[in-house]
Amino acid sequence: MLVNGFYPVILTEKLEKTANFYEMNFGFKPVFKSDWYVSLKMNENTVPYELAIIDSTHETIPSNYRKVVQGLILNFEVDNVDDEYKRLIHSEKLPIIQDMKDEDFGQRHFITSDPNGILIDVIQIIPPGETYRSQFNEKIWSEK
Repeated sequence: MLVNGFYPVILTEKLEKTANFYEMNFGFKPVFKSDWYVSLKMNENTVPYELAIIDSTHETIPSNYRKVVQGLILNFEVDNVDDEYKRLIHSEKLPIIQDMKDEDFGQRHFITSDPNGILIDVIQIIPPGETYRSQFNEKIWSEK
């Protein structure tokens, strides 16, 4: 399959609040806005990342699936997780779901959430412990 794009679409009852949250805190910019759907894009990176938000009751969603999203984690990999922690938790006062933590599998991260309760895991890749190194098919960390 040749894929030309791939992005999550969040089903919500808080369309405008959710779009504003991702614009203000994560640098997404709207490329389309209506009263039932918002398409957001982050163009400043080498790869343009996309995220969409849709009113969970909209007719384009099959009726038995018109529910708000549950059980979703959005991962944001960054160069300096400590700076993002200061910005998002200390300055922006986002909720702290899991405080900063170094994981033996190669992540330094914290978890916050959006207005819908969707978990947002902000991650910096760090060298994994010896137990996990052999499980990687490629080296994604740098030794510092």
